[in-house]
Amino acid sequence: MSRNAAANPFAPEDRAAAPPLRDPAALPRLGWTLAALTVLWPLLQLARFDPAALFESGNLAAMGHFVGGFLPPETSPEFLALLGKATLETLAMATAGIALAVLLAVPLGLTLTRSLSVSRLGPGRGGWVGQVLRSLARGLLAVLRGVPELVWALLFVRVFGLGAAAGVLALGITYGGMLGKVYGEILESSDDRPTRSLLEAGSGRLAALFYGLLPNAARELVSYTVYRWECAVRASVVMGFVGAGGLGQLMDQSMKMLNGGEAATILATFLVLVLAADGLSESLRRRMA
Repeated sequence: MSRNAAANPFAPEDRAAAPPLRDPAALPRLGWTLAALTVLWPLLQLARFDPAALFESGNLAAMGHFVGGFLPPETSPEFLALLGKATLETLAMATAGIALAVLLAVPLGLTLTRSLSVSRLGPGRGGWVGQVLRSLARGLLAVLRGVPELVWALLFVRVFGLGAAAGVLALGITYGGMLGKVYGEILESSDDRPTRSLLEAGSGRLAALFYGLLPNAARELVSYTVYRWECAVRASVVMGFVGAGGLGQLMDQSMKMLNGGEAATILATFLVLVLAADGLSESLRRRMA
């Protein structure tokens, strides 16, 4: 290298070797962004989405009057006793619903896991049986999670009457479909070499599951289950509006009576409940890390 080149770090040959400053993927990203906006705009028009309506004087006054009715929050001992009972009912509904969902999801998720199939080890009979069972399980999971939990709650309220039992069954069915699908995908995407080695050595499916698949997938399975429990806490409040009990039913009664103070206290309790659930899930994830 010449003396001039050593003294000047921005010599012509160095500039030629430097990577280009322009992003080669800029044009494709711009094209995809414009395409997304082109598709999104007519959908927003079809949904009649107009954010400017929020800032009209009449609407602002109506929202201000509605929010002003929430003050001051209700703190009477009688109402706080009802609130505590409804909070416990909401937690019980969410926890029991997730427990029922796990009972449904585990066998269906394992049925979807092809790495546990002995027929994959080599040619032989019975391979089509596993394919049929996986197709049936996939269809059942689609039906379970395809119907919203609110619709299931409306159905079960007609059967069991008002109360948390309808909410537990609604959460168990819908979240069972969601958990089963994701459980199968997590197990299927895990490293299947230990499982295959165990099956080839003559191990049973349960031993291959516990010693081959679960060590690699347990943390992700637990993390997603806890996340769904958080979602169940929120969903149980919404289902209370159709008579499934808990905080939602108490909130519905307060709103019908135009008691904004009670509604404000219920909303604050729900916020604390969600924050506590989020903190608990974060603590479990750290322990599993």
